[in-house]
Amino acid sequence: MLREVSAGGVLVRHTPEGWELAVIEPQREASIVGESDKKRHKQVLALPKGLIDPGEKPDQTAVREVCEETGLTGRILAKLTDIKYTYVRAWGDKQRVFKIVSFYLLQYESGTIDDVSHDMRIEVKQAQWIPLEGAERRLAYRGERDVIRLARQHLKSQIEEVQP
Repeated sequence: MLREVSAGGVLVRHTPEGWELAVIEPQREASIVGESDKKRHKQVLALPKGLIDPGEKPDQTAVREVCEETGLTGRILAKLTDIKYTYVRAWGDKQRVFKIVSFYLLQYESGTIDDVSHDMRIEVKQAQWIPLEGAERRLAYRGERDVIRLARQHLKSQIEEVQP
């Protein structure tokens, strides 16, 4: 089985309405014939993440991937966790892959949401801010929903240090 090692970020900002989270809607392959209309049009939201480049550390990858996929920069506050899962590639060889993703909590510093390069549109349909409260109900992947819960716990325990 192939192995992949990636890193990603939970980038948050504090607004008068509360904490917000930057998420992406990944590009998806054309719908499979016979799928219901509801399934075909359901929005999939995920955390920005990607493969660790040679010579790069996981925290550097998290910052880079968040920037590339959302248009935003942030500073690392903490490592949240590693998630592990297996998936089958939907493209090419259809091979099974064991994947480990290290997730980091980042605080927003600058940038405009969804200001991503034309080349990145192959991977990202759009990036958007959503409220952190309840975000786990909107994310598509169980492991990432668990990561959001950890981020919220960390923010609650470190609130004085993190707020602008």
